[in-house]
Amino acid sequence: MDGTGKGPARSINLADPRHIRNFSIIAHIDHGKSTLADRLLELTKTVAQRDMQEQILDDMDLERERGITIKAHAVTLKYPALDGNTYTLNLIDTPGHVDFTYEVSRSLAACEGAILVVDSTQGVEAQTLANTYLALENELEVFPVLNKVDLPSSDPARVLEQIDTVIGLVDTAHAVQVSAKTGQNCEAVLEQIVKCIPPPSGDPEAPLQALVFDCYYDPYRGVVSLIRVVNGTLRPGETVRFMASGGEYRVDEVGIFDPKMDRQPSLSVGEVGYLIASIKQLADVKVGDTVTHGLTHNTKPAADMLKGFKEIQPVVFAGIFPTNSDDFENLRNAMEKLRLNDSSFTYEPETSQALGFGFRCGFLGLLHMEIVQERLEREFDLDLITTAPSVRYKVHLTDGTLGEIDNPSRLPVLNKIARIEEPFIEATILTRTDFVGPLLKLCEERRGLQQRLEYVSSDRVMIVYDLPLNEVVLDFYDKLKSLSKGYASFDYHMKDYRESDLVKLDILVNGDPVDALALLVHRSKSQSLGLSLCQRMKEVIPQQLFDVAVQAAIGSKIIARTNVKARRKDVLAKCYGGDVSRKKKLLAKQKEGKKRMKSIGSVEIPQEAFLAILKVEN
Repeated sequence: MDGTGKGPARSINLADPRHIRNFSIIAHIDHGKSTLADRLLELTKTVAQRDMQEQILDDMDLERERGITIKAHAVTLKYPALDGNTYTLNLIDTPGHVDFTYEVSRSLAACEGAILVVDSTQGVEAQTLANTYLALENELEVFPVLNKVDLPSSDPARVLEQIDTVIGLVDTAHAVQVSAKTGQNCEAVLEQIVKCIPPPSGDPEAPLQALVFDCYYDPYRGVVSLIRVVNGTLRPGETVRFMASGGEYRVDEVGIFDPKMDRQPSLSVGEVGYLIASIKQLADVKVGDTVTHGLTHNTKPAADMLKGFKEIQPVVFAGIFPTNSDDFENLRNAMEKLRLNDSSFTYEPETSQALGFGFRCGFLGLLHMEIVQERLEREFDLDLITTAPSVRYKVHLTDGTLGEIDNPSRLPVLNKIARIEEPFIEATILTRTDFVGPLLKLCEERRGLQQRLEYVSSDRVMIVYDLPLNEVVLDFYDKLKSLSKGYASFDYHMKDYRESDLVKLDILVNGDPVDALALLVHRSKSQSLGLSLCQRMKEVIPQQLFDVAVQAAIGSKIIARTNVKARRKDVLAKCYGGDVSRKKKLLAKQKEGKKRMKSIGSVEIPQEAFLAILKVEN
């Protein structure tokens, strides 16, 4: 047995680099990328018909429920081409959403080419542009595939014109028109992969160099590293060294994905597969590292590391706390394991007066944050509270020092701050002409600065704005989809930091500031946001036996206030008439009791209060 329950290892190993093609499929979200991958698996008989299901490479429940790809997946296809040769096609499936660009960049680093899938009913979208430019930056060969040509609203000629006009660097002469759902013309895609995408270059006899482009943790076998061999040959039993971390390990098993793990006798130049070496420590493998032979092996190790790929820094930060403080260690262990599967997610311990012990986490965007929280809750059976997301600010102090903060509650006192800079993004919006007005208004309301407005076709407009990231992280994407009836697409990348008139907005409950509810907002919006937040908090804080004041403050200045009225007992119920002074005496006695209770009482703030910020109209 090979340890995977699949029987003996297969001896077939097509190691001739001339017959290998490594490629990714890039697309905007929901353009049919996963469906095309399904058809390619079917046509090459990689998956038996009885095992076939939709989105077969999306093996996470979350991916299936939401219809999106979250993690990159590698699979090896064997394709007998029309020229009589059998080719090994290594497909690395990539996500389409802007929040998972990091996964895309890692996949592209392991490829020589990419298929650009464009929906022929919708045309070029914002993420189509972003992913194509990412592929071209990596010097990949890109050819377009127009999907959904079987639909009545399909217009391939218009879409090809858009690709020429908007992208301009992709040769549309080799475009293939398919219907991934019905399988129409999908065979032509496989032929085009063989013709258009160059074979990998490398020397099988040279010192081993393999790029680690992804990895995940298996509780029984340790860390499984996904690798692309660039030079040399890797076999089980050899000693390998991870060049960045310096760790040396004996290789237990190497293999490919078809799409299950399939053990192989070796991996050589251009091949994509996995490496298992009984690595137990999660921190010992760094995505982007280079694997070479160990110093103890008789083969000479490589002298230089491979060029990795751009490390993407998290841009959205939020606190994650367990609802039960006893789960803190379980949460730490869960985050360690998830961090290996998703290296774009960062965390560090944090303490909050309101929520206790937890972690300050960094994400690539709001969807990424939502996915991480849901994975922690589902895969590790945790119950969590997430605070409102914020971004990283640069704070210049009066003594000349520069600090970076991602938690508003850590902002220094006002008299020590010289100025605050906030991150700006360059946002690209592609939409139909009839939605331009509302979308321009939305961008202006969010303090945006218009850079460009271009008509890319008779009915499509590309709008480019500089926007403060702070204004985008909460509900910008939802508003954009709502105003455009779902037709607008959105992509962004970090641009620079700019000075802004920002103030710290504190929320006080019963006179005490709640650190987890602090916000950094632009001064022009502080009044309206403070009032909206107080009113929202009034709805979620339960009634006490005394009046609870909910206030919004900037420094020592209160800018908004509302009261949660006390739950009162009817002390006059036993009075059947008589002198009014008796009633007054009972009410005065009750009032005195409430006053005393307020001075010593504490207010339990429910979980919903920390989500209130997300539901406030910005």
